Amino acid sequence: MKKLALAVLAAACLPAAAFAQDTAPDGTRASGLEPYAGLLGGYHNFDKRSEFGTSGNRGKMDGALVEAVAGVNYGIGPAFVGVEGNVAKGFKDIDWEYGVTGRVGARAGKSGLLYVSGGYQWVNGKGNRGFGDRSDMIYGVGVEVGPKDIGMGNVFGPTARLRLEAKTYDFDSIRPMAGVVIGF
Repeated sequence: MKKLALAVLAAACLPAAAFAQDTAPDGTRASGLEPYAGLLGGYHNFDKRSEFGTSGNRGKMDGALVEAVAGVNYGIGPAFVGVEGNVAKGFKDIDWEYGVTGRVGARAGKSGLLYVSGGYQWVNGKGNRGFGDRSDMIYGVGVEVGPKDIGMGNVFGPTARLRLEAKTYDFDSIRPMAGVVIGF
């Protein structure tokens, strides 16, 4: 049984080792830790059927967000895995949001990333507007585009990327976000 487990583990590692390179297309390390931080803006719109429900005649919960993110990716050749934390100040019906997600994806183009994410999110609704605090799973997809991919060379440095993502809180909302992420 141990031999079978070791064989499966070795087979899973072979593709990553086969693709391992010294540098990625944008000149950064192809493997190893890649910490980053960023600032995003967007909107969170919950369904009327969500756990936030309706508040009297007010309708569904929604509001704009300004979000700070920080995380670390571990590059494995053309792929990566990572973890990210976020905190967002909300407006209208949302007071604060914060959470943690895991990410997995692939390098795209000269300096971009494509990824899927999943994790846990806490949402604090504004009590004076009739919405309480809840927490649940959050899922998403996203893309990060570096300056080399849009013909700007190293204008912002090789580690700055424009991020566009869409997440959903327990499949009861849509949360599009956009902003800038900078690696260290």
